[in-house]
Amino acid sequence: MGDKHVETMRLLWGPHPRPARGPKPTLDLDRIARAGIEVADSEGLGAVSMQRVAALLDVTKMALYRYVPGKAELVALMVDAGLGPYPTGAERHDGWRDRLEDWARRLIAVFRRHPWALDATVGPRVMGPAELSWMERAISALDDTGLSGAERMDAAVLLAGHVRAIVQQTRAAGPAGNPEAQLGAILGELMQAHGERFPALTAALASAARPGEGDQAWEFGLQRILDGLAVLIDQRAR
Repeated sequence: MGDKHVETMRLLWGPHPRPARGPKPTLDLDRIARAGIEVADSEGLGAVSMQRVAALLDVTKMALYRYVPGKAELVALMVDAGLGPYPTGAERHDGWRDRLEDWARRLIAVFRRHPWALDATVGPRVMGPAELSWMERAISALDDTGLSGAERMDAAVLLAGHVRAIVQQTRAAGPAGNPEAQLGAILGELMQAHGERFPALTAALASAARPGEGDQAWEFGLQRILDGLAVLIDQRAR
C-alpha cells in the first residue's frame, strides 16, 4: 500500500492524534469534509481545492494541511461523509428482495444529492467505514439465499452499477434532468428521416411515446436485476 493510501486509511479509520505543534485545533475532519461537500454540491468536484475549502472554513491553506495532507485525502473524507453510514433501525421489509430494493432506492437518493460522488468513487481506493456499511448491508440482505459470498458481492456491485448509470445519465442531461425524454426526442427526429432503415427501433419508439407504455429506465432495470437474482436464488434452493 502506497504512502497516499496509508494516509487515507488513517484519516478514514483513525486513530486521529491531535497536531503536536501549533495552536489549539479549531477544526475537525467532519467540518472539513462538509465544507468540501458544500463546494462540490454547488459547483462540482473540479471546484474543490484545499484553498477553496480553507477559505470557506475561514482558515489558511497551511492550517488546513495540518489536518488533511492534500486533495485526494480530502475527497476520500467527502465521499464517506456524503454517503454517510447506511441508515439503521429503518428496515420495514422482510425478504431479500424487498431489502435489496430498499437499499438501491436509498443509494440512488444519496447519489442524486451528491452526483460528484460518481467521479470520486472510480478505481481502486481506500473506502471508509460509512461507505463499507452500504456494502455490508447489501451483502447481508442476501444471507440465507444460497448465493456464495462472491455472488452476493457481485449482486451488490451490479445494483450499484445500475444506480451509477442512471445518475450519470441524469447528470449528463443537465438542468432538464430527463435523459429518456431527451433521447426519445432526438431519436424521434432521426427516425422521421431514416426510420425505414431501423424498423424495430421506430416501432419501439412509437410504443414508448404512447401514454403509460414508456419504460422508466431506473425502475425497469432495478426490477429486472432483482428478477434475475430471484431466478438464481430459486435454482440454489433446488
